[in-house]
Amino acid sequence: MEKVSWKVEGMTCSNCALSVNKVLQKQGMQHIAVNPINGDVVFETASANGNVEKAKKNIELLGYTVKADGTETTSKPAKKFLKTHLQKFWFCLPFTLLLMLGHLGMTFNLHLLHNPVVQLVLCLPVYIVGMSYFGKSAINSLRSGVPNMNVLIALGATAAFVYSLIGLITADVSKIFFETSASIINIVFFGEWLEHMTVQKTQKAIKELTRNEKVMANMIAYDDQHNEHVFPVENTHLKVGDLLLIKTGEQVPMDCKILSGEVEVNEAIITGESLPVFKKLNDILIGGSVIANGTVKTYVTAVGKETVMNSIVQMMKQAQGQKPPVQKLADKISAVFVPAVITISILTLAVNYFFAGQNFQESLMRSIAVLVISCPCAMGLATPAAIAVGLGRAAKEGILYTDTKSMELFKNIKQIVFDKTGTLTNGKFTITNFKSEIDTEEFKKLVFSLEKFSNHPIAKSITEAWKTSSPLKFKKVEEIKGVGMKGEDKEGNIVLIGSAKMDETIQDVSHHLYVTKNGAMIGWLDIADELRPEAKEVISYCKRKNIKTILLSGDTYAKSRLIADELELDEVIAEQTPKQKLDKIEQLVNEQPTVMVGDGINDAPALAKATISISLSKASQLAIQSASVVLMDSGLKKLPLAMQLGKHTYGTIKGNLFWAFLYNVVAIPIAAVGLLTPTAGALVMGLSDVVLAGNSLWLKWKKLD
Repeated sequence: MEKVSWKVEGMTCSNCALSVNKVLQKQGMQHIAVNPINGDVVFETASANGNVEKAKKNIELLGYTVKADGTETTSKPAKKFLKTHLQKFWFCLPFTLLLMLGHLGMTFNLHLLHNPVVQLVLCLPVYIVGMSYFGKSAINSLRSGVPNMNVLIALGATAAFVYSLIGLITADVSKIFFETSASIINIVFFGEWLEHMTVQKTQKAIKELTRNEKVMANMIAYDDQHNEHVFPVENTHLKVGDLLLIKTGEQVPMDCKILSGEVEVNEAIITGESLPVFKKLNDILIGGSVIANGTVKTYVTAVGKETVMNSIVQMMKQAQGQKPPVQKLADKISAVFVPAVITISILTLAVNYFFAGQNFQESLMRSIAVLVISCPCAMGLATPAAIAVGLGRAAKEGILYTDTKSMELFKNIKQIVFDKTGTLTNGKFTITNFKSEIDTEEFKKLVFSLEKFSNHPIAKSITEAWKTSSPLKFKKVEEIKGVGMKGEDKEGNIVLIGSAKMDETIQDVSHHLYVTKNGAMIGWLDIADELRPEAKEVISYCKRKNIKTILLSGDTYAKSRLIADELELDEVIAEQTPKQKLDKIEQLVNEQPTVMVGDGINDAPALAKATISISLSKASQLAIQSASVVLMDSGLKKLPLAMQLGKHTYGTIKGNLFWAFLYNVVAIPIAAVGLLTPTAGALVMGLSDVVLAGNSLWLKWKKLD
């Protein structure tokens, strides 16, 4: 299977996305994901499938523009007459205004504009422009099997135009209302432009991230005399391994590793924190961050789609395309909305004419008003607009939602489980004491040589403290999850380093790590780990929200109890292997919705089982995460904000859906009984989407609690 990525321009709601999805399904595409807000479309197809071009053509027939993701056109695109909705609006406006004046001609004594032939001439340009967009899109949406909002607009405008044309032919002036047809088209053009502009504002956060991609870099090169030269090059031309010089005030062009020098880096674009972070030899600099002070020589470690920044942007885009459970009902209604409205419109015409004593013209006006006031886009826009703003605000604060379902689930959370090491503690360990039955230097060398194969934070701290240039060699190394490390040297000696659980014969369990060789104890180590400074405040927040707090650790009960007492946690579950952690999380989730917070290194299985999994990871480790939410500054302090944003985003979605349903439930009957003209209906319909987008944008500044 081949993965295809497109950018489809012109979509505004999930009804549009449904149309695109259905076209792709008909052409045999699989694993289709369509994001109506940013236009991203991803699907898989058999490599020999020739239907991709056919699908592209059919989507463009719906009125959308398809572009292959990441492609750049070398030639300038041909200028299209009346390309945007705003241009069409301005073109149609003079004709529409003259028609409206003609409609009021008896009052203003404008007899020429009241002439039916003149009105037809004025209406024709507007109708032709309108049908070239709404009509074409409507017909093709009907062919695709998913009728869109343009069907309603095209039907309404055409009904008014044809009825007026009949009035002109039969010389019945009372049947002529060309201004209704023109005003519907003109107002909807303006409404769609306004909606498009408002929805685009919900994408501001992602645009701010991608805007930092193209910068100039100082590339280092050497001539045949080994003299160093620095010359500027655009970062898009960089390759992995290129040497760069980055100075104070410059943006890091791509992900790099420091070869020499020390700097302070502003990583606000990644973590939301404006305070500079100190970086030294072998530290990673993230593309898009800014050097606040210092100069370093680096080499490029990742470019293009492999960079941390691109990973964040792609995760945000994928998350935007996901649908939380609350959207499912709206999607079902949207799928049948247009046929239902057409049915209601026909019934409105029949009931008003045959049973309510209205003449045909008035009955038709009410029927048209029903068509143009109905808004399936409102229901389709409710969720993606709110999610786009919620994700954007979260990203700006250093919070990455990889699964938008968690936003809805946060409202049900009653308990939260914390891992200890690297989560409630800062994960930076120091060796406070140790004892060796062999030579001290040999003991340190032995411990370093085995622990260097582990990614556990304790192992990393030990290897950093006891680093040696001549490590011992093992022919076999194995990591025993939740226990420690096991190694076998060339002579067949078995060395174990781990907790007291690795050997049941250990009597004194007061130390953190024990070292045995061929079953004989040769030493132990004591390790200290500080609590994160923000841990107490985060636990206090959970208590204020009546959320039960649980510590789940592989450490001894005594050490875990000390941490729990200091932070006033509600429950301690200690001395757990990764398998036991997994089983415990499953049990807790079965009891009630549960959040698990871990560092994402050895908690991945348990994290995956939680209702919502939150990982405290540095941005450079994002690719290995399996969490629903990632706190990118590797700290706990953003946890309350992540929970608040989830709940408030869900609240905004609910508010949007309520407005969308209420609007249609109230507006359609009002139009059916003649309290709104088709022109007023078109205006109200256009503004309804703007109200939804505006309510979503409010989430950007809303005070959270």
